[in-house]
Amino acid sequence: MTQRLDHLALTPEGMRGLNGLYHHVVTKSGLPQMLIDLVYLRASQINGCAYCIAMHSRDLLKAEMPVQKLMLLSAWRETAGLFDAREQAALRWAEAVTLISEQGAPDADYEAAMAQFSPKELVELTLAIGVINAYNRMAISFRRTPEGVPAS
Repeated sequence: MTQRLDHLALTPEGMRGLNGLYHHVVTKSGLPQMLIDLVYLRASQINGCAYCIAMHSRDLLKAEMPVQKLMLLSAWRETAGLFDAREQAALRWAEAVTLISEQGAPDADYEAAMAQFSPKELVELTLAIGVINAYNRMAISFRRTPEGVPAS
């Protein structure tokens, strides 16, 4: 697949703005980096963003996430005990927010997240989900290929 446009070069100021939000989530949200990357990877799986799936999988492997956990992320609901309660709540909320046009943000998903996160943390988590969805949409729309994968 050939990249359509180099969105990074065509709107550096816009991408700096998005990168600023990303930087805030990663460095100032107070959420653990591994949890953020787990949410980024799950949203990217749902959206089918190869570029982001590759990047966040690499990040999680570098952070020493167990390979079994990484491989079973897309089926996390069926892996009793593999993901802790906080991770499950974050993944559940990430799926709800990523798929918001299908069912809104269900009360059960919100309540599960509020049981694990403070109100501020939940807002920060929601910002993280929003930023990865924006990145996914840019990469998919303009066919950005994962690093190390030859463009066709």
